[in-house]
Parts: sequence; structure tokens; C-alpha cells
Amino acid sequence: MRSKAILTAFSVATLLVSASGVCRAQSLQGSGSSFAAPMMNKWARDYDKTKQVKINYTAVGSGAGIRQFIEKETDFGCTDAPLTAEQMKKAQENGCEVVHIPVVLGGVVVAYNLEETKEPLRLTGGVLTEIFLGNIKKWDDAAIKELNAGVDLPARNITVVYRSDSSGSTAIFTDYLAKVSTSWSVGSGTKVKFPVGEGQKGNEAMAAAIASTPGAIGYVDLIHAMQKKIQHARIKNQEGNFVQGSLEGVTAAAEGALTDIANDLRFSLTNATGKSAYPISGATWLVLAAKQPADRGQRLVDFVTWVTHDGQDSVTDLYYARLPKGLVEKVEAKLKDLKVSRTGTLPD
Repeated sequence: MRSKAILTAFSVATLLVSASGVCRAQSLQGSGSSFAAPMMNKWARDYDKTKQVKINYTAVGSGAGIRQFIEKETDFGCTDAPLTAEQMKKAQENGCEVVHIPVVLGGVVVAYNLEETKEPLRLTGGVLTEIFLGNIKKWDDAAIKELNAGVDLPARNITVVYRSDSSGSTAIFTDYLAKVSTSWSVGSGTKVKFPVGEGQKGNEAMAAAIASTPGAIGYVDLIHAMQKKIQHARIKNQEGNFVQGSLEGVTAAAEGALTDIANDLRFSLTNATGKSAYPISGATWLVLAAKQPADRGQRLVDFVTWVTHDGQDSVTDLYYARLPKGLVEKVEAKLKDLKVSRTGTLPD
């Protein structure tokens, strides 16, 4: 009897622990976006309390999260930029057809450290391009002064700060600049080569560097700017209005872009239409395999369903914006396309 009990205990332990050491039967493993990390961590806590399923999430940046997902180190990746054609191809070669599920919306703000100014500065995509290319070097440059009449701008050097790691925030910010400025020659993506400035890894480090460097300018997600009380600019949108990053502005951008969202749910919210649309808005996606194994597949579908429904009730607490109803309906249809095995092997 004792031998049988030991054997049973061993069998249960084997079922619960995968080769990687992760407790797979009662948990899910994900990694990626630091932009969405505060939200993912809150969802993980809430889901564990209500469903008794542990979500292990590691904020390693969108690029690393995509890589780990493609290499099948995690159950899902979390990214602020849809996979590129090259990444989609690599995933397919590795036996994975990728499904994108948007889970939350947010804004990337242009943060700066200028004690001399009290009201938020006005900036355009064109001026930001020249700053991040290194062509505008001083805060009292004529182009900045023209946008901010009556503001006593100091003759202080501008210190550009950018993300040196692979980052969804970089993808959103550079996607915006590429859309609005023909002079932006750096390209767009999760990692680009900025010609000037200081690189920082992660939103926390970006926010800290901007806050501690007089004259600095960079880009961080809205939650870090609000929590750290960092100055951030009003940005000229497609309608010609100067809009500061806010939940309302991000929601307006999503509503303006809703009609153009493709069936694969890969889309861009930057420079969206709408009088109050904040132009540097973006989404965070969970990327999943279209075919799921029996043990974790249903658990993953249940988690994503909860995130895109009940989980939306808490997003504004952390300065994110809810998914619009029309987008949630598209997510529901996409989740129905996922194939979950009932036999323990991947479905055909």
C-alpha cells in the first residue's frame, strides 16, 4: 500500500511539474511587455484569487517576450507591437501559427524634465523628429518656441533618453514618428538605432533617468509618468489639436481606428482620427498558438477570456484604457477559432 501511495504521489508530481520546472497543471507562463507589466501583475493576482490559477509573468520587454514565445519557453507572449512578417514566419517554421489577442490599450507619453516650465509644453511630430535625430539641441530652439508662445524656455541642452532594449513603447513611439514625419529616417519597430541620446532598459529606468536629468526628454508609458509625476507634453493630433496623454484620449484613438482593424487583430492606433484622440496610443496583445494542448490550452483560453471581459473592470485603476465593445466582440470571435485538444495531442 505504501509503495502504491508513493507511486501515486510521484505520478501527481510529474503531472504538475513540466520539464522546465514550471507548475504547468495549475499555472501559465508568460513574458514580454514592461509597458503592460503593472496590469499583467494585477490580473495575475486577481485571477489567482478568483480562479486559483497562477499566472507567472516576467517583464522582459516585448521583443524578448516574442522570442521566448516563439521558442516555446512560455505559454503566451505579451507585446505592444504585433509580430512582424519575419517573426510570424519564424513562429510558423517552429510549428506555431500565431493568434493576436488585444488585451488592453495605453498611451506612450513624451516626458521631459524642465523645472522652468509649469504648463505642459506643446510639441508636434515634426519637432520631436528633429529632437530625436539630434538636429534640435536646445530647449529654446525657435521651432519649440514657435509652438509655445509666451513660455520662457531656457537655453538648456536637450538630453535625449531612449529604450536600449527591445521595447513595445519604442515601437509605438517610432510608428507615430514614421507616420507623421517624412524626415524620420530611423525607421520603426521594437528596437531602432537612435542617432543621439542615452539608452535605458525598461520603463522604470527610463522614467528614473528623465526624472533625475534636468533637460532630459524621452518616452514612457502613461502609468509611469502619472505615478512618478513626470512632466509630459501635449502632442498635436491628426485633427490639429494638442492633446495630453490620458485614458480618454487613448479610448478616442481606439474608437477612431476601430473600422480599420483587420481580421487578424493586428493594428496601429498611432495618429488616429478624432478631435480628442491622443496620437501616440497603442495596444498590448497576448500572442498565443492557434493550436493548444489539452492540459494548458483550455486554461489559457479561460484566462484570456477573463482578461478581455472581467479583467477590463480594473484597467483604469492603473491608467490603461478599456477595450471598446466592438473590439471585444472581435476578440470573442477570434477566441472561438482557437483549437484546443481533447486528447492530449495537438489538434489537426
